Amino acid sequence: MREKIKTYLGFARRAGKLTLGVAAVGTLKRDVFLLIADESASPNTKKEIERLRRKFGCPFVETSRLEELADKAEVKLVAVREEHLAAAAAAEFAKSSSEE
Repeated sequence: MREKIKTYLGFARRAGKLTLGVAAVGTLKRDVFLLIADESASPNTKKEIERLRRKFGCPFVETSRLEELADKAEVKLVAVREEHLAAAAAAEFAKSSSEE
């Protein structure tokens, strides 16, 4: 499951449709289809993530080891800006949470 999500995020990254980091996501104006946050984010970062979640009104997933999925150290938030990859990743997260 995690490998599929990592693959979807890799596709989005190569297509230029993956934004990494809270500050970078904050600069986006539109077309965010999925936000993925790391559970280990600090309380202030979580407040900012919640603000961005309301701003974009898109699906939101919180996960552990986001660094591994996004293949980027110390990343606490990623935004998927490609609709179909976002839907596929969200479906995989939903599948994994129902299996636990």
